[in-house]
Amino acid sequence: MPNGIEEEVEDTGGDHREISVAEFFEKNKHLLGFENAQKSIITVVKEAVDNSLDACEEDEILPEIHVLIDEIDDNKCRIEIRDNAIGLDRETIPKVFGKLLYGSKFHKLQQSRGQQGIGISASAMYAQLTTGEPVTVYSKQEGEPCHKFVVSIDTETNEPNITKDEVVDSESDEFPGDKDYYFDHGTSIEMDIEAQYTRGHHSVFNYLKHTAIMNPYARVVLREPDGNKVEFPRVSRELPKKPKEIKPHPHGVELGVMMRMIENSSARTITSFLQNEFTRVGRTSAEEICDEADMDTGRRPNTLEKDEIETLLKAAQNVKLQSPPTDCLSPIGEDLVLKGLKKELNPEFSTAITRKPTVYKGNPFQIEVGLAWGGDIEDEGSFEELRFANKVPLLYKKSSCVTTKAIENVSWNRYNISQTGDRPQGPLYILVHIASVWVPFTSEGKEAVANYDPIRKEMKLALQEAGRKLGRYIGRKERMEIQEKKKRQLTSYAKEMGPAIAQLASDGDAEEIENQIQAMVEADYNPEQL
Repeated sequence: MPNGIEEEVEDTGGDHREISVAEFFEKNKHLLGFENAQKSIITVVKEAVDNSLDACEEDEILPEIHVLIDEIDDNKCRIEIRDNAIGLDRETIPKVFGKLLYGSKFHKLQQSRGQQGIGISASAMYAQLTTGEPVTVYSKQEGEPCHKFVVSIDTETNEPNITKDEVVDSESDEFPGDKDYYFDHGTSIEMDIEAQYTRGHHSVFNYLKHTAIMNPYARVVLREPDGNKVEFPRVSRELPKKPKEIKPHPHGVELGVMMRMIENSSARTITSFLQNEFTRVGRTSAEEICDEADMDTGRRPNTLEKDEIETLLKAAQNVKLQSPPTDCLSPIGEDLVLKGLKKELNPEFSTAITRKPTVYKGNPFQIEVGLAWGGDIEDEGSFEELRFANKVPLLYKKSSCVTTKAIENVSWNRYNISQTGDRPQGPLYILVHIASVWVPFTSEGKEAVANYDPIRKEMKLALQEAGRKLGRYIGRKERMEIQEKKKRQLTSYAKEMGPAIAQLASDGDAEEIENQIQAMVEADYNPEQL
């Protein structure tokens, strides 16, 4: 090889180096929801509140969450989020806040708000990137001292840098101020970020309002930069059932995952591997899969070649198996959906539907829908859409979300609701919630749900069922208004008709005839018959 070419190859190869996940997201922070100062503050609050709610529900604690925001200058804010969960142990704190892709939920097939292990550590990374400041964490477990950590992320290694690690007295000046927002146990996070606090649809206030609708058993307090305190009160002491972890279902597993599962398995036979590693595969089903794949049931899994593993997987997906168990899901339920809607929206009428669980690609999911009509919504103009995934509000990328597609697929005029194009019109809020062990988000920012046919179909069915209930109410109300109008008209004619009829009857009493007409109108008007 000529010397010039050889030197060029060596130089090019010398420019390459490994990139850590933290370094990648530091340069592509928009992928995680840190696109601008207004959106970034919502993302930081969202990730912290999601963690707090999950932590409380995990230990069956009624959530108390305080969000405190102060403006440092025109483009910087100090954010503090405090909760009453059980707290984090000393060894875990630096990794949770100082290492991306560190979490307990990624490998679990059960419903949870967080999935990727990115959220709160990405917020800490955004803080140090935009203000140069680390995150400060206070965590206190019941009966234990309060631990204070000051942590940043070494983005080149994706490892935590611990600036301070100490025990502090909760009564000392070292502990965060404003004792009105302090809990006996839990976690408190403080960080300075580049941000702009605003009101409106895309705002911290609106995010917390939507969170309060979907989590009516939580008490959330917001202290805004101007000192204004907003409380979203708890209206239920009933927590949703805790989801259970399940094993993967063969119908939702891909070849590469199957190969890794076989490599890591200690099973001695194919049948025992299938039974131990998958849900809904018993001995009979495992033998059927082996027959379908034309394989010896007693063969060791680690002797299978790639083509044989692919044949086994196809056989497992062709054999009829029971759907995966649904106790891995934790829907909020119709009663709590109604309480949340009534608490925050005060509608004239509301209804809720929780569909039975179903499956897409081997992953269980469940759809819930709530409709709120009239009342205080009259002042807010026309139709509003509330989208949720695992009880978390989705405020952005509405047009690319399956929820919006499902709403547009419903013929709302069938339910006495006016419609412009594909969109309903009127004083209406439409709430749609997907609960799943693995929500198919369209991006790492978790802002919209992918438009999968089975999910859209379930959403549409739930919307139609709720729409029928609302349609009956609107129709009944319109008939009553028509009847009431007729009653008022007849009543107004009674005074004119009474004397005229009395004069025709020559010996009749005008007042008595007027009273008889009024009585006839009242007797004929029976709202119960409408």
